[in-house]
Amino acid sequence: MPRALTSLSPVRTFLISGTILISASCATAPPPAPPSVSFEQKMEWILRMEDQRILSLPQQPAPVIAQPKRGRPTPPPAAVPDLTRLAADPEARIRRRVALAMGRVGLKEGAAPLVKLFGDADAEVRQAAAFASGLIGDASSTASLLPLLSDPQPLVRGRAAEALGLIDAKDAAGAIGRMAAEYAKAPAVMGMQPDDEQWPAAAEAEAFKLGVFALVRLRAYDALASAVLDGSGHPVSTWWPIAYALQRIEDPRAVPALRELAQVHGRYTPAFAMRGLAAAKAEKTDALLLPLLDPAKTPREVLAAAIRACGSLGVRTGAGRLAAIASDARVESNLRLEAVTALGALTAAEQLPILQDFMTDEWPAMRAAALRAAAEVDRESFTLVLSGLDTDRHWTVRAALADILATLPPEVSVERLRPMLQDEDKRVVPSVLRALVRQRVPDAEQIVLAHLKESDVVIREVAARLVGQLKPAAGLAALRTAYAEAASDASYAARAAVLDALATYGTAEAADGIRAALTDKEWAVRIHAVELLAKIEPEVDHRMDIRPAPGEPPAPYTDPQLVAREFSPHAFIETIRGTIEFELAVVDAPQTSRNFMALARKGFFNGLQVHRVLPNFVVQDGDPRGDGEGGPGYSIRDELNDRPYLRGTVGMALAWRDTGGSQFFITHSPQPHLDAKYTVFGHVVNGIDVVDRIQVGDTIQRVRVWDGRSW
Repeated sequence: MPRALTSLSPVRTFLISGTILISASCATAPPPAPPSVSFEQKMEWILRMEDQRILSLPQQPAPVIAQPKRGRPTPPPAAVPDLTRLAADPEARIRRRVALAMGRVGLKEGAAPLVKLFGDADAEVRQAAAFASGLIGDASSTASLLPLLSDPQPLVRGRAAEALGLIDAKDAAGAIGRMAAEYAKAPAVMGMQPDDEQWPAAAEAEAFKLGVFALVRLRAYDALASAVLDGSGHPVSTWWPIAYALQRIEDPRAVPALRELAQVHGRYTPAFAMRGLAAAKAEKTDALLLPLLDPAKTPREVLAAAIRACGSLGVRTGAGRLAAIASDARVESNLRLEAVTALGALTAAEQLPILQDFMTDEWPAMRAAALRAAAEVDRESFTLVLSGLDTDRHWTVRAALADILATLPPEVSVERLRPMLQDEDKRVVPSVLRALVRQRVPDAEQIVLAHLKESDVVIREVAARLVGQLKPAAGLAALRTAYAEAASDASYAARAAVLDALATYGTAEAADGIRAALTDKEWAVRIHAVELLAKIEPEVDHRMDIRPAPGEPPAPYTDPQLVAREFSPHAFIETIRGTIEFELAVVDAPQTSRNFMALARKGFFNGLQVHRVLPNFVVQDGDPRGDGEGGPGYSIRDELNDRPYLRGTVGMALAWRDTGGSQFFITHSPQPHLDAKYTVFGHVVNGIDVVDRIQVGDTIQRVRVWDGRSW
């Protein structure tokens, strides 16, 4: 049943007002009254400082005022836009929003003001301060976070655990484990069913979940086991977070519990358990695995995990079932694709005829997967098959062929690769360049240096990275020229790749080239330069040299719609498989939401093809190139928030932090490792079954946005 637009919760809209108290004194008169600052002004300041990645705005010079007559009060001082001062605002919801802004700014100088908020009387402020401390990741906050693990409010405890995990405070693992173990016995946790993912759940369940996820980040198996396993080594619950944690921590001692959880009825718990068994290379899994290779009885999430596990564990007795799945037109196409890939991993020679049949499939993704699988199964016979194949009509298959040729003997591959440098579709060339370098052709240095001058930005990006790999004598000068010539690029990709390549040389000249990027027009390039310089010259701190962040935000900081929307906008993604409707998280990610809405209304997404689908993980789109390398010609800042990645969550794709733009993804299932790492800006409310059916190459017909008043 379609969901109507929902009004924003009053708890999270920040519809508030208040004042900033600034004192002044005068020897001959009472102090002036503090200036009254509106809620809108405070929010404008917060949004501006958050987006520009600074803790305070430059103070304007005070106007020259004639000396007042004796006995008259001096004018009140101007209010100062400073996050540290705003953290002492009398309004709790302002303090909460300021804490989040400090975390997003990410400067270590924000850690101490956040610690002061750990003692705030308002539990939501304490939660926000703990979460923000995790975003900053400064180890100095560890000692102050530990007492929060005993806070009266379970959610404060959970956020403190999460922060300690993000900070990588390994010494805190025992305390986090004890907190999680305490809540493991709570009725809210014990009553959870395997697939329960309501958010927010009961406070005790949320705290437990955040605790075990933190232990995964800390790689603290002993503390995790003490929280999620009983005295006999059995899981205390079949709830999916336990299976997730045990598989993600990658410790062989978790195998017995994972075997038990793999037999649970559900979608998420057995899928996570099967993934964990595969990662652990667990022996004697055939009896568990083979019955799951049944599309008629096994949920798609579990089937996807079982197919992958069959390939990675080398369960050759499953080859026949995989071939049946791949050949069954009634099975979801994405799962058939996974089965073909698994057959390649098994090197099942008896299934080679089926793989060869798929080489002429109508679906380009299937043709590419079949080529890869056939090459893995039998490289010698693959070269014979290859000689009889015509040039594929789709660029993705030709690019896949270049990747395969990189793994074949040079006498077979090189002469096929060289003509592919002239492919009519530039998106093929990066794969060809990588293949030629891997094959160590004698003129590889000349080839990659020449491609530093290509018009296509991704070709230049890949060429720069290969220069860094090969380090030719002429490389430094060529890279510096390439950076200068890329100054006019709308994309940051080539310039960032040049910086990476310069860093591999490790010379003073290379460091000079990286320092030039501290004033790049793109914030994403600036922060990348700082990270590289921190490794080359750790004695110099360049963090403040790049601030404030350049560029205009998606919406003006003064836009009232960023502060107080009456309704949550809904986006409608129309595809040949059906329509996906998701609600935008305008409170938690206002600028990211506005960016998506603006692009949608310009028709940016219309006609774009889905370029990435991983069953039981994500569907990804929003790339005008279709190769995962494109964007809108600019980047936006992350707006990391406390929303978790569950089934149907919409997130912003990144190359590294603060590199969002137009590429977005929708999750098929819970993915906690993405939490607090990628901006959540929506959640599917209708059409999640359409998300399941979307496959690589499907086209977005159009995206419409309803904001409560108009399309």
